[in-house]
Amino acid sequence: MQHINNQKLVLSALCIALYIVVMMCTQTFAFGQYQIRIATALYGLSALFPFLVLPFGLANMLSNTIMGGLGVLDMVCGGLVGIATTALIVFAKRHGCGNWIVWLAVTFVPGLCVPIWLSVILNLPYWVLASSLLVGQCISGIASFMLVSALERVGVGRFFAFEGGNK
Repeated sequence: MQHINNQKLVLSALCIALYIVVMMCTQTFAFGQYQIRIATALYGLSALFPFLVLPFGLANMLSNTIMGGLGVLDMVCGGLVGIATTALIVFAKRHGCGNWIVWLAVTFVPGLCVPIWLSVILNLPYWVLASSLLVGQCISGIASFMLVSALERVGVGRFFAFEGGNK
């Protein structure tokens, strides 16, 4: 049992680190008018490994802390949106939804929720921000869908001692 917990902890840490590295490498367009956050494509991994819900929320919060610069509200709310997105993916996959739910969640949860507080912080209309965020998140959603589909196809879950993968 300890071996399984260690594997989950290590995979969680690797996913957090990967999220932050991808954000660092893509920050030139991850924080622009069209926020194309390729790192959020990693949220789809929660469809394969449900224990990644909280780690991806933490990863988003750390990323906003290190690179965001919009304050505590953006850090905390960004983390909560990461948790909400990955939790929706886990819930939907457990109830028989296909991988299309990954695209839907990664596109619409951040795309419609993040502008709620950004409109207050930046003093811009909600729909202006939502439309630009939805464009960027759609790209991440497609990438996430493709990632999860490819990993399921090769049976990534069988490489780990814990439950994950091809359900």
